[in-house]
Amino acid sequence: MSTGILVRPLAASGGSDASPIGTQPEGAPILDAYSEAVISVAERLRPAVVNVSVWGRRRSPWEDPPNGNGSGIIIAPDGLVVTNNHVVERARRVDVTFADGEQAETEILGRDAASDLAVLRANARDLPAAEFGDATELRVGQVVLAIGSPYGFHSTVTAGVISALGRSMRTVAGRLIDNVIQTDAAINPGNSGGPLVTSQALVVGINTAAIGPGAGIGFAIPVNDTTRRILAALISHGIYRRAYLGISGRERPLYAREARLLTREQRFGVEVVELEPGGPAAQAGFRPGDLLVALDGEPLTGMAALQGALAPERIDREVAVELVRRDRRLLIAAQLGEWPAR
Repeated sequence: MSTGILVRPLAASGGSDASPIGTQPEGAPILDAYSEAVISVAERLRPAVVNVSVWGRRRSPWEDPPNGNGSGIIIAPDGLVVTNNHVVERARRVDVTFADGEQAETEILGRDAASDLAVLRANARDLPAAEFGDATELRVGQVVLAIGSPYGFHSTVTAGVISALGRSMRTVAGRLIDNVIQTDAAINPGNSGGPLVTSQALVVGINTAAIGPGAGIGFAIPVNDTTRRILAALISHGIYRRAYLGISGRERPLYAREARLLTREQRFGVEVVELEPGGPAAQAGFRPGDLLVALDGEPLTGMAALQGALAPERIDREVAVELVRRDRRLLIAAQLGEWPAR
């Protein structure tokens, strides 16, 4: 029966030519399945990741260094690049550097502050493009890689796992982003806008922030149907219009007593963590701790479902929100607004 351990026989001379148990033949790499997977993903994805350099003022004849840098993901061979809104929102000029060292000027096609996403068009063609996956299929503990340019070190690869799902995060600018992915793959300044990737080389997140250097807590915007709609709108129109409820929330399972109040089987809802002062939810009488379970009869089983329900066609419409508050089931009418505000 094979034990999986490499054993070379002792030499007849008494073992002077023997190799230690567990060694590989000379010159052979020592790679386990995990290493092979990481190497395979890195080799496939690194060519599709760019360094994004931004200038807050126009470049001088002396070629001033950029004021900041981030990362981006090529999503189409004709030069479409996804990055974070906060990387480029105040930029007068944006350049990208490809994995082979070539540079190209870009234009900003569209930005969305609420989701912290932006789309650039690089002046280049026939580029290697990444493939999107679906973050709704992620599992806590799943292996992922982060690729980007931390502190300007291009094409840096780090590995970790999915630490948690459905987090809420406040950006440096004070905006709340819901339904983000938490990972312990090292994310540092300069990683923003780069991909979070599965072992199948699918992009499931856009890295956006970390809690302090070396803390092991990073966050990524999930790639899902809502993200795809936002990116399509940014490419076509430069802006994404969405209905606006004015809450920060998190996915939470229903307690047994809460589930008994519903006339259907539903395991998860959206708990209100924070209300925006003067927003539609605050005006309608929502409270922190309320558990939203449906909007116009559509079950709200998590933040992705809520974001999908706040579609452009519901702007300025009154909707019926079903929620559980302590031991009561309530139906509250809310007049949705528009984000960004007109």
